[in-house]
Amino acid sequence: IPAVFFWEKFKKGVAFYVNSFYTKTQGWGKVELFPTKRVSSGGEVNGMTGTYEHSIDAKGRLFIPAKLREELGVTFYLAMGIDTCLAIYPQSTWDKFTEKFASLPMTQSKVMRPLFANAVKCELDSQGRIVIPQKLRKYAKLEKDAVILGVNDRAEIWSAQLWYQDEEEMTPEKMAACMSELGF
Repeated sequence: IPAVFFWEKFKKGVAFYVNSFYTKTQGWGKVELFPTKRVSSGGEVNGMTGTYEHSIDAKGRLFIPAKLREELGVTFYLAMGIDTCLAIYPQSTWDKFTEKFASLPMTQSKVMRPLFANAVKCELDSQGRIVIPQKLRKYAKLEKDAVILGVNDRAEIWSAQLWYQDEEEMTPEKMAACMSELGF
């Protein structure tokens, strides 16, 4: 697609760059060079996927990949995961947990206490990082190298060593058995 670049002037003489293009079928059009950032409100999650490797710095901060940040939204929750990992829940998924917790009788609600007692509400810093509290790092055996996974309605943070150890154990046969067990 051939592109023509030109300058326009804003109020007060500030110039900005606009990218225009022409196609045979649609004629002239514009492409935003700096589109408005699409950030999920934490409402509907489209499905988080992918595997990302990052390091935890000396202050316990971990970079969250942009693709996952879009799905997680502005505010999300970090909690203990089912395995030896941490789970990151967008607001919508966390709301489901709290509704379920509120509906449990007091005698059954105690099983969810560790989840809520150790969860933290997160917002990203200006560099796209979150601070992982020491207690949660200890639970997930996180030291320096971490692997962040997109797992449909949540993300998980794993110690790189534990994740690759588990991943090595996955074989095509085990994957087929897992899919069969789920009814696929």
